[in-house]
Amino acid sequence: MTTVQQFTWDERATIAQLSLDHFFGVEGPQLLNNSHPAGDNTTFNYWWLAHLIDARVDAFERTGDPAWLRKAEAVYANILERNQGSLFNDYFDDMLWYALAILRLHDATGEARYLSDAKSIWTHVVDYGWNDQGGASVAWRKQQPYYKNTPANGPFVILSARLSTGDADSRYLDYGVSAYRWLTDTLVGPDGFVEDGINREQNGEVDLHWRFTYNQGLYVGAGVALAQATGDRRYVADATRTALTALRELSDGELFREEGAGGDEGLFKGIYYRYIGTLLDELDPAAEAAVTLEQFVRASTDALWAHSRVGDWLLAGDDWSQPAPVKVDFSTQLSAIMALELRARRERR
Repeated sequence: MTTVQQFTWDERATIAQLSLDHFFGVEGPQLLNNSHPAGDNTTFNYWWLAHLIDARVDAFERTGDPAWLRKAEAVYANILERNQGSLFNDYFDDMLWYALAILRLHDATGEARYLSDAKSIWTHVVDYGWNDQGGASVAWRKQQPYYKNTPANGPFVILSARLSTGDADSRYLDYGVSAYRWLTDTLVGPDGFVEDGINREQNGEVDLHWRFTYNQGLYVGAGVALAQATGDRRYVADATRTALTALRELSDGELFREEGAGGDEGLFKGIYYRYIGTLLDELDPAAEAAVTLEQFVRASTDALWAHSRVGDWLLAGDDWSQPAPVKVDFSTQLSAIMALELRARRERR
């Protein structure tokens, strides 16, 4: 029988994926309980589920097992079912996360409807979320056109850049570059640290107290996506600066500090890991920045694995230096999955 020490990182990532179903899975449209142990399921966490699609596609790409792709497609259908058959809701960041996941489904399956859905969401966001208040960019939600933030503009840049690849419609890249410039000029400091948003209370102020890994990861992903779409390596330089600043400002060198107890915050560092993975693919492995980021990924996932085992399963808390607390949200488990999927992919190199 395989011992704990003998598990490969591929096997560890698979254990984390299966543990999501073991601890959170439920029959019917709910699909996953919002927490373990099961508690209040009244909230429909549209954007958590969008990231679940991404996580399942990660497993498919790693293993080649079509069962993971079927699971991803089931989540796509689940979101539609629970959203009354609509792709859209009131939050532009939610929709953009769904579009990014759907676009990966298209890449994995070749199904035209997924590409069409991703483009429909992009168009909807431009039609209802793009405005010139405070500079040309995307609002956070339909009810607050004056409030602009990284959570909306970051995924918009990534989606725009990815849609522009191989597409003759120049609007994708034009809008993506404009949103990136707004983000850089408005919310990114000289050291590359990315603030959350501006004008939330209609006073023109930046929310300097919300210092999240989420925003750093988004800006990294936006820079890498634009570099891949345009060939301009200056975007990679921007992404690298922010990635390293995030470690200095938000970690102890090996682990990120807690950003909250589950909820939306539980997903934040998973987003950083996802987009650090795209950056590492662009860097020379021998470069100092790449070595630093690689060491952080290894140290943090070592700690995650060491402290999150529950029998044959894995259940992660928001603090990877200790076992999970009594209650864990599935957003938190998703961050662990994304980090372990990245570690498994890096180990294969």
